[in-house]
Amino acid sequence: MSHFCVNCGAPLAPRTIEGRELEACPNDDYVLWRDPKVATAVVVEAGGGIVLGRRSIEPGYGLWCLPGGFVNHDEDPAGAAVRECMEEINARVDLTGLIGVYHVAKTTTSSMVGIAYRGRLSEGAAITAGPEMLEVRVFPLDGLPPIAFPSHQAVLAAYLRSPELVVGPEPLTAAAGARPASPPSPGPAPRRQRRKG
Repeated sequence: MSHFCVNCGAPLAPRTIEGRELEACPNDDYVLWRDPKVATAVVVEAGGGIVLGRRSIEPGYGLWCLPGGFVNHDEDPAGAAVRECMEEINARVDLTGLIGVYHVAKTTTSSMVGIAYRGRLSEGAAITAGPEMLEVRVFPLDGLPPIAFPSHQAVLAAYLRSPELVVGPEPLTAAAGARPASPPSPGPAPRRQRRKG
């Protein structure tokens, strides 16, 4: 598939940039960077188990998966996770923690950065299948069906290893986002001046 410069319309040509072969414009500085898409997944706790949906769309038609999906350009990832739960399981979900951030490699499309959250159904919420699901159901942790995607399998494995299966922190809000597990690394230490003489 041919790609073209968004500035001048010229066909892009291969160019080595930062040690990678990329498509770039021969006339200006436009480079087609293959940046990853950002997606979310939520392990929704309910009734002593977790909520899974059986997909009504490809990829993975008819298979079980976690609720989740792509983050829109104007969304906070936590807000996107809540929205995707509303769309897929028709229920408001309170996010209670961050399970992890994952690189999801792809061969035919852009790779993804997956952000996985732990959540629970909001008070009074009930699940039903949204348009992308054939059905939704709560499964006990010791009776999970085969899961459609390797990335969702990794999220569930991390969730099951987690020490916070029953009691988690206060709900996250879209504005607050997911708090990191540890404080950020400090910047480089200031250089000491060498003693002269």
